[in-house]
Amino acid sequence: MPAEFFGLGWKFPPGADDEGRVNRASYEECIREAIWLILSTAKGERVMRPDFGCGIHDLVFAVNNATTAGLVAKEVRQALILWEPRVDMLDLQVNPRPETPSTLLIRIDYRVRATNTVFNLVYPFYLERRTG
Repeated sequence: MPAEFFGLGWKFPPGADDEGRVNRASYEECIREAIWLILSTAKGERVMRPDFGCGIHDLVFAVNNATTAGLVAKEVRQALILWEPRVDMLDLQVNPRPETPSTLLIRIDYRVRATNTVFNLVYPFYLERRTG
């Protein structure tokens, strides 16, 4: 499979290198950043694409319990199935972060379909607003 299948795009978050060129993400890094972008975008946040994103942001201020963890897992699974067709989700775990009770750690194990290469990503989801 040619590497172009994975895509090239702006690095997230956007920025410039020392020569003023836009930082870019490529190949598997592009997929990883796409997953991160999907999870960090609330549905309705993008004016021209209100259905893009993940519904976990509706759960901010929810109680950190098994029900919330299950809802987070459901929203993440739905968002990735819809918005990231280049991967197969192998495992999805949502667990509280022991040292920060208001944080859930979302661990996603996924396989890139084109290469069968397995990766994982851990996304912190905060159940309360972060200040400072």
